[in-house]
Amino acid sequence: MQQYPDWIWHNGSIKRWQEATTHVMAHGLHYGSSVFEGIRCYETPDGPAIFRLTDHNRRLYASARIYDMALPYDLDTLNAACHEVIARNGLTRAYLRPFAWRGLGGFGLSADTPIEMSVATWFMGPYLGEAALETGIDACVSSWQRFAPNTIPAGAKAGGNYLSGQLIAREARRLGFGEGIALASTGLLSEGAGENLFLVFDGALHTTPVSAALLNGITRNTIITLARENGIEVVERDLPREYLYLCDELFMCGTAAEITPIRSVDGRQVGAGRPGPVTQRIQDLFFGLFDGRTKDTHGWLEPLKG
Repeated sequence: MQQYPDWIWHNGSIKRWQEATTHVMAHGLHYGSSVFEGIRCYETPDGPAIFRLTDHNRRLYASARIYDMALPYDLDTLNAACHEVIARNGLTRAYLRPFAWRGLGGFGLSADTPIEMSVATWFMGPYLGEAALETGIDACVSSWQRFAPNTIPAGAKAGGNYLSGQLIAREARRLGFGEGIALASTGLLSEGAGENLFLVFDGALHTTPVSAALLNGITRNTIITLARENGIEVVERDLPREYLYLCDELFMCGTAAEITPIRSVDGRQVGAGRPGPVTQRIQDLFFGLFDGRTKDTHGWLEPLKG
């Protein structure tokens, strides 16, 4: 059962979890008119640190701009709220959920409404299970495709966009797989239900471009940066479905999923059927940011305040 924390930041102040409420007729509840982020705070040798906090929250404001939502608090206030809510709950390893939505106002699709905001936090371990990071998961290609260009903006991290991910993820679970992989409307690879994809061929990383109806993930960007800085080639290009069955290694990534190897797709073994050397190297570089093995040369780790 999900354990809830005691405190949450809601519309400008810290309050008890159960006091953070909105009306059942709020626009965002009916129409998916919300934007959000997922951010992790890690324990490090120098104390708890939030990973790429400002990069994440800048994307929140970008998502809001796409959906014509004027957020009532500025970036510095939101960043401070993220620090405050983790500290108030006494957490050192945590997941953060900054969130903005259209509240109660008019009832029409284009109605004017107030914009409400919150920041929740809770403890989160490996998203796809304790063993997933070490042994990998079994994935399937979903029967559901991602949205076509110029329909729903895939570049926004918006609540309504994740209805697509729900269909993909729930289908995968129903069929006994750990996660689903979606194709774009072109029939080419897109991303996972809520994760970006990387395929390995001959020691090089290949990943689908942002034009493939995917969210340009912060973790995706981190991997590309770390890989190139450490002599691993990265190629962004269109990829057909069958390359899932031909690649040497395969993994998905995201704030929740971190770096999760995929050992099979549609019942077909990927490579040796276990995390390969490139995947393991990427995991070492990524998790090394938090245990001190990888130097944080980009200022990605923000020490927890409060």
